[in-house]
Amino acid sequence: MNSLQKIGQIRSTQHFRKVAIAACFGTFLEWYDFLTFATLAVVLGPLFFPSNDPNAGLLASLATFGVGMVVRPIGSALFGSLGDHIGRKPVFMITIALMGLATVSVGFLPTYAQIGIWAPILLVGLRLMQGLSAGGEIGGSAVYLTEHAGNENRGFKTSFLQLMGPLGILVSTLQIAFLQQWLSPEEFEAWGWRVPFWISILLLLIAFKARMALEETPVFLELSKHAEKNESQLMNNFKDPEIRKRMFLLFFCISSSGAILFFCVQVYTTIFLKTSVRLNPALVDQLSIFATMMLFPLTIFAGWLSDRIGRKPVVLGGILLGVIFIRPAFQLLQYFGGLYIQFSTNSSIAGIGVILTLLSLTLGLVVGPQTALLAELFPAKNRNSAATLPHNLAAGWIGGLLPLIVTWLNQVWGNSLAGLWYPTLFLGAAGITAFFYLPETKLTKLAK
Repeated sequence: MNSLQKIGQIRSTQHFRKVAIAACFGTFLEWYDFLTFATLAVVLGPLFFPSNDPNAGLLASLATFGVGMVVRPIGSALFGSLGDHIGRKPVFMITIALMGLATVSVGFLPTYAQIGIWAPILLVGLRLMQGLSAGGEIGGSAVYLTEHAGNENRGFKTSFLQLMGPLGILVSTLQIAFLQQWLSPEEFEAWGWRVPFWISILLLLIAFKARMALEETPVFLELSKHAEKNESQLMNNFKDPEIRKRMFLLFFCISSSGAILFFCVQVYTTIFLKTSVRLNPALVDQLSIFATMMLFPLTIFAGWLSDRIGRKPVVLGGILLGVIFIRPAFQLLQYFGGLYIQFSTNSSIAGIGVILTLLSLTLGLVVGPQTALLAELFPAKNRNSAATLPHNLAAGWIGGLLPLIVTWLNQVWGNSLAGLWYPTLFLGAAGITAFFYLPETKLTKLAK
């Protein structure tokens, strides 16, 4: 390699790093805003949905979280189509502004005790706004970053985007843990829970400025020269049998599996340990931070591994591990949690840590290659709309409703583990389908 080639390679690496930081920070903000609500579900229940039955308040709070997930496909249909029509960058600016406005507003929302029934109505409305924004951001950002990544080591380069969801939870959890330690329970309930939503104002300004400096993807610029963006591709996606088939595989096998594991590992474990096992909330937050920290290197490793042996075997490995391990993992969490409550032994906490690490490995194997897969499955002219709709449909309808469905099934059957058969059976069906029909995509040329 001569000196000019080396300079070109350095500039290319620096350019991608700049794009990756800006895209990832914006996606982090989306996840931070969106998932802070889930982290505070136990707190928000009695404030906005007061009830004599604590379980009813929790279910109402989880249902409100689920509402934001359910409308994500609508946002993905709207913003995904716009991404193919006007460009990836303009859509980024719209979605992040919408998410920031909704999140900041939650921080100033009066509670049920202050304005009555209007409090939950307004909260649900803001969650709907967040859901529409997330639908355009999550999936579209994967396409944007992958189109900038080139054809070499795409799995590794784009795996960092998958860390933004766990990072959003981590930052939110750290804030809440600090606030709960610093404030009295009365102060936290009165105003402390609002602080994470207020902080999003600063994060929004930083992310907006970073995204203003972003460039349109080279793939979309090439399409623009040939005027292939004048027509919305959303309806055309369903007319093409091959694209329709790949959209289904993305929805059912990749995105649904990733969403189920994400909400099992990153969201439901916290709810389970606080409400079913009844561990101290501060201890649960510490365990959640540990699990998230373990997920970071495991996700990057899975992305790197998918560049070596292929996307399909890595994703299938994660799905299979999920089928085998999800329900026993929560049973073991319950067992070790019970031991800790009785005897306060360090070995019990160590056991919980091992279980959470294995759950993080399961999630990392599925989501590590996911960013690259989202873009590689589809041709350039309809990639944004074809990828974002099934991905958000899976995340919204399958993953987003999982905590609510599992909690409801647990209550119906009177067993804190009964609802976990739902994600187990779903993962089993997704794994079988992926084994027979999911194509290998690591050699795909994105400019097609």
